[in-house]
Amino acid sequence: MIKKLFVGKYIGIDYGKKRTGISITDDDKIISSPLITVETKDLFEFLNNYFKKEKIEIIVIGLPMRLDNTYNIIFKDIQKFAQKLESKFKIPIHYVDERYTSKIASTIISNSHLKKMKRRNKYIVDKVSASLILETYLNLNKKINKWFYLFTYIIIQY
Repeated sequence: MIKKLFVGKYIGIDYGKKRTGISITDDDKIISSPLITVETKDLFEFLNNYFKKEKIEIIVIGLPMRLDNTYNIIFKDIQKFAQKLESKFKIPIHYVDERYTSKIASTIISNSHLKKMKRRNKYIVDKVSASLILETYLNLNKKINKWFYLFTYIIIQY
């Protein structure tokens, strides 16, 4: 039996000019959960403190794509942020198309049992969006891994 070694969790980031939503996986990297929304100006301080407490294996950042597959205006800010993040923390960064995550997050929140004032809180939308970004990455990774293991199994059999 093969034992999977715990290396670290994955963290998801929904970067914004004012606020940034953050999500985290469980130890087995199966489930994504909203963690927190921080003011973007305080983001590096938060991450620095958080990375001292938690071992992070991968950072997943949402890419703001338009319907015509071009990047949104904030793309250049995200590029700068990602370069600074990678050089400071030396953690691999992966990207996921984040189209509609804020809309989906808003729908999830409005269908929840939160009171009306809490449902309007943009901090909640941002961290739920970050969780959707990370969940997308986990699902894509699962499909790739399934095909990889199936292909490897077929090769080993023959």
